[in-house]
Amino acid sequence: MIVVVILGAVLITVAVAGIAYQCASAIAVLRTLGTPATTVPDPAPAVTLLKPLHGLEPRLAANLGGFVAQDYPAAQQVVFGVSDADDAALATVAALRTAHPAADVEMVVDGVRHGSNAKVSNLVNMMAAAKHDVLVVSDSDIAVGPDYLGRVVAALALPGVGAVTCLYHGRGDNGGWSRLAAQGISYGFLPSVVVGLRLGLAEPCMGSTIALTRATLEAIGGFAAFADILADDHAIGVAVRVPGLHVAVPAFTVAHGCVEPSLPALLRHETRWNVTIRRLDPVGYAGHGLANPLPFALAATAFHPAAWPLIPVAIVARLAVAAAVDHATRTRPGPWWWLPARDLVTLGLFIAGFLVQSVDWRGSRLRVARDGSISNRGGNA
Repeated sequence: MIVVVILGAVLITVAVAGIAYQCASAIAVLRTLGTPATTVPDPAPAVTLLKPLHGLEPRLAANLGGFVAQDYPAAQQVVFGVSDADDAALATVAALRTAHPAADVEMVVDGVRHGSNAKVSNLVNMMAAAKHDVLVVSDSDIAVGPDYLGRVVAALALPGVGAVTCLYHGRGDNGGWSRLAAQGISYGFLPSVVVGLRLGLAEPCMGSTIALTRATLEAIGGFAAFADILADDHAIGVAVRVPGLHVAVPAFTVAHGCVEPSLPALLRHETRWNVTIRRLDPVGYAGHGLANPLPFALAATAFHPAAWPLIPVAIVARLAVAAAVDHATRTRPGPWWWLPARDLVTLGLFIAGFLVQSVDWRGSRLRVARDGSISNRGGNA
């Protein structure tokens, strides 16, 4: 009986703390996102955008087109790269070239591998085509507005900044399961990063954007130095900070297009995220999982029925976060009434992050070491 009372008290405490955290994160999102952009340097530097590709994703043409058609007052080059001459993304790039004949677009096809991380190998091969000394790398599933490049370059020009990364919200591009995945990003991941930034606890560097100069990249060993690391974006941020530089995070978001066509695909993708984050930041990972109040409120009610008011309060707190994010990003990744199911899925994946030792990535089974490095466990899954 004593054990039941203690466990119930612990669950109530965690649920109450999670509710308080959700309210604080809603306020943090509203106060952080949407502040005025800084001014682009005059004269603005020429920029090379690096876009590693792998296969044909939903809305790929629109995503890539946003990078080709930037409103930026200096020379821009876009370098796309694939490792396979039969990659379906090649046709999309060819169509972009036709649609934007004046754009400086380069296509690199090179299958040479430089390590376990296929994306980084692609970037190593692409660098030979890069013309300019300001480099902006972003994943293929990212979508941006026409002022994106100007805002990123303006942040990179600030004193003490060695790199720039971007916050991102989720956007479902492939049906209901992808929208559920997008909710996890918009209503879970994004607010947690914003809170971490405001408290000085987060030092993100994310694949949504990594902007840096060629000199900085060379000083940290080039992309090849990260060819065996799964969380290459995080590792690049760590390397940039070593000499005392800062990774800036402008006060706007880009869109991350989620493409999970099914529940198993969603589970595989988010399990990979969770395992990687837990390896790199176990304390932060535990804190993020415990800040999810609804499952703990439900469990607390099972032990102490009088705790039932925590359930609607937890739901209202989560709705406050959703409303704040949707207002700040001018999006809505999925219906709000999905949130309880999304939070239960999030708890299950949080637990899986402690149990799983290897992850699925593009058909390969990879083991993730404590330092974030990866090794292939023997071919395709």
